Formats: sequence, C-alpha cells, structure tokens
Amino acid sequence: MTETGLDGYLEQLFGLGGRVAVVTGGSGALGGAIAHGLAQAGARVAVLARKRDPIDAVIETIARTGGEAMGIEADVTSRSQLESACEAVLGRWGCVDVLVNAAGGNLPEAIVNEARSFFDLPAEDFERTVRLNLLGTVLPSQIFARTMSEGEAQGRSIVNISSLTARRPASGVVAYAAAKAGVENFTRWLAVEMARRYGERIRVNAIAPGFFLAEQNRSLLLDAEGDLTDRGRRVVQATPAGRFGVPDELVSTVLWLAGSGASFVNGTVATVDGGMDAFGGI
Repeated sequence: MTETGLDGYLEQLFGLGGRVAVVTGGSGALGGAIAHGLAQAGARVAVLARKRDPIDAVIETIARTGGEAMGIEADVTSRSQLESACEAVLGRWGCVDVLVNAAGGNLPEAIVNEARSFFDLPAEDFERTVRLNLLGTVLPSQIFARTMSEGEAQGRSIVNISSLTARRPASGVVAYAAAKAGVENFTRWLAVEMARRYGERIRVNAIAPGFFLAEQNRSLLLDAEGDLTDRGRRVVQATPAGRFGVPDELVSTVLWLAGSGASFVNGTVATVDGGMDAFGGI
C-alpha cells in the first residue's frame, strides 16, 4: 500500500484518467460494455462502428454516467475510413493511448450446419468472415499503432478480442474460429515487434471470451421464448460457472491490460470463460 491510500493505489494500477481509448466494434454488446467501462475508468473514448444509431446509443450511455466519448462511423476493413477516424481522434484529443479491437463476429453464410456441409461452404463467405475478424484487427492496429508509437509516452496498450474458439473450435463456426486463431497469433507477433522497435511504449495482448450473449449468437443459444436451445444447453453444461458470460464481466480484464498494472504483461491471451477451457467434461 502506498501513501496515497487504497483509492490512489487502485487508480495507479487500473485508472485511465487522461488517456484516450479507441474501441472498434464499439456499438456491439461486448464492445459497448468495454467502451463504457473505459470511460468509467477515466478514459476519453472514441467509439467506432459502421452504423450511427447504435454508436449514438453507446455515446448517450457514457455521457449519462459522466464520461466523455465521440462516435465515428468506420468499417474496420477499410484503410481509408480508419485513417479518417484516426485523424478525427487526433484532431479532438491529440493522441491515442489504448486501442481495443472488438470488431468482429461470425457471418450466418459461413456457418456449417445440417443445411450446409463443409464441402458446400462458399469460399467467399469464409473469406468475408476472416476479413472481418482478422484483417479487421490488423488494419486498425496498423493505423492507430503508428500514432501510438510516436512521442515519449510509455505504457500504451492494444487489446485484441479473440475467442475461446481460437483454440477449442466449436461446431459450425469454422471460418470464425480460424480467423480468431489468426488474431491470437497476430497478437503475439505484434507484441514482440512493438517491444523490439519501441521498447515499453506499446504492449499488445488479447482476451479470449467464452460464450457471451450477443446479437450474433442469441438465436443460436436461446429460442423465441428466451429458453436455452439444444446448443445453448450444451454450452452451459460445458461451462463450470453454469451460465453465459455477461458483457460487463470483460471490462475488468480490459482495464487491467490497458493500465499500468499490466506493465510487464505482453503477448498474452487472457481467457474469460467461466472455466470452460479448463473443463474436461468429467
């Protein structure tokens, strides 16, 4: 404990006062919770997503709880849109300290199921899924990390959102799982690259969530009445916690990886899955 007391000590470890954070996919269930959590920790947050109305909803929530945020429409697979977004953030706040790559998701057309076998999976749909999840992590890292590498500031952080399916593939989601495996490999590669070139200026880590309810998977896990589907039941049975994750349960891990308390954490993937990865089924 330092002389600043408990609140001051926790602020040193996890506080983001004065920092500028960018969250891609910031209007989604996970990205929105992360954006709000960063703002609550004191960061000024740029919420990036493709559609204005969901962005505005997140901005309103942040403002209602005393945070500061701006919304930017941008496609994470478009270099020009990301460059414009970066210019907008720099124009308003002058720097970027934290980048959370939360954009991604599975595409219905890329799911393998009884109606579509692996042999019938269109290559273009597989490619679109990989492009969204993997390229949609690489491109923002290129654009925003360039400015993060400049100046004298230390302790800047990139946090990528992977998935437990990167190393424990789930049935049906072949393209998504392969793309997230790429995200984890890219996370480790970029962590080493940034450390070798820029020392302690930029750290790169990832979070691998287990099963969290979001719009993209709700119909797969819950039926119209809100009861578990067969797939949802299997997921819960395979999760020692006995439930799905809640988006807010990712926030503390993001704050840890983004803050100074993780100053020696680099190139790691933190699992937040209710014990699913540890469970052998017995």
